[in-house]
Amino acid sequence: MNLCPCGSTLSLELCCGSRHCGAVADTPEQLMRSRYSAFVLGLGEYLVHSWHPTHLGGLTAADLSQNDTCWDGLEIIASQGGPDDEIGMVEFKAWFLEGDERHCLHERSRFARYQGRWVYTEGEQDPAPLKAGRNDPCPCGSGKKHKKCCG
Repeated sequence: MNLCPCGSTLSLELCCGSRHCGAVADTPEQLMRSRYSAFVLGLGEYLVHSWHPTHLGGLTAADLSQNDTCWDGLEIIASQGGPDDEIGMVEFKAWFLEGDERHCLHERSRFARYQGRWVYTEGEQDPAPLKAGRNDPCPCGSGKKHKKCCG
């Protein structure tokens, strides 16, 4: 069995591979995992399709198909957003190898609904820890108070 690169215990076919073939992600975390797997596999077309067009910044499928990075693992730290939400967030660490050294990409990614499906919008690298008081704005970016949103 060919395990999915996203770190689940499922096969690629039953996990992220189904999204790569057209199944819609129910949550931002599912989309994040499928995007990580697409980076591992060099699936540029999928990455473009799963990225909000106003945030692509001129990147093309050919740019994103470059698979020069040796990805070495994914850890989901926090995830917000479900099937009925309009915005979401996933904080993750993705490890990669450069020569003999292992490095970590730590990002808090934002997701939004676009044409009825989840898409990646932007990310913040090396984010500050998520800490919000009950009356602070929610860190997911909804504009609501934390206690009325994800708190």
